[in-house]
Amino acid sequence: MGANEVEVLTARDVPLGGPRAMTVRRTLPQRSRTLIGAWCFADHYGPDLVAESGGMDVAPHPHTGLQTVSWLFTGEIEHRDSLGTHAYVRPGEINLMTGGHGISHSEVSTPETTVLHGVQLWLALPDAHRHTPRAFQHHAPKPVRVDGAELRVFLGTLAGDTSPVRTFTPLLGAELLLDPGATVTLDTEPAFEHGLLVDEGDIRLDATVLHPTELGYTAPGRTSLTLTNTSPHRARAVLLGGTPFGEEIIMWWNFIARTDAEIRQAREDWMTGDRFGEVHGYPGDRLPAPELPTTPLKARRNPR
Repeated sequence: MGANEVEVLTARDVPLGGPRAMTVRRTLPQRSRTLIGAWCFADHYGPDLVAESGGMDVAPHPHTGLQTVSWLFTGEIEHRDSLGTHAYVRPGEINLMTGGHGISHSEVSTPETTVLHGVQLWLALPDAHRHTPRAFQHHAPKPVRVDGAELRVFLGTLAGDTSPVRTFTPLLGAELLLDPGATVTLDTEPAFEHGLLVDEGDIRLDATVLHPTELGYTAPGRTSLTLTNTSPHRARAVLLGGTPFGEEIIMWWNFIARTDAEIRQAREDWMTGDRFGEVHGYPGDRLPAPELPTTPLKARRNPR
């Protein structure tokens, strides 16, 4: 596709987190697009009334070869991991966890949360860094006003604001709030591809109107993006970007690897070893790994 075209990706509903699963809308990965930059996973959930949905209760589970990005619009989530981190995810604050060679963590919405609403995102680590030590970072970006929009840049650089959070490939992540009827033009890195995930309202990207839960993809080559809120009320979206990720990856359950053998070893290590450490303070058992398919897992990359 050309740089001026917009590809619209739609989400599918999936359960998250074992027997007490809440339903999320998954936009990445899908058949037509595995990654946007290093962004390889995008779950979008809420607004959910916790009294009805039960909220989020994801028991300790493992990760390899990736970084997780938690970003909330409403509510609060308690995070515990095998580094010993005990932190909270709150609206407007990024929690980024580096899985690297192996980490485990739990995520539970707090008792005070009545409405839960946000996104959970993953970043694929490039081959040179995918066995990096586990780590945790937190940042609360200050809002930036541009024309009729308010931005919070949680990764990378946009509108003159730069996040201090470390990543291993060039990336962009920002929450955008657009006033009713507002149009904003944002200068962008031409080497980046971008994805605009709409949460609230209708937003026109070029001639394409994106509705809530849809993601508009644009290929590298653009020096700017022009967004218009066509709604009579505020619109919200998350803008993701990065240089195209040139490596093939295998994603299975909570693991990212390069070969079928690596995935099978990671599962075995979770079920029988101590590679991922222990999560202390979660009131329950950790999640068992699902059964692997009998046929070898195949690596995927984006269409050319």
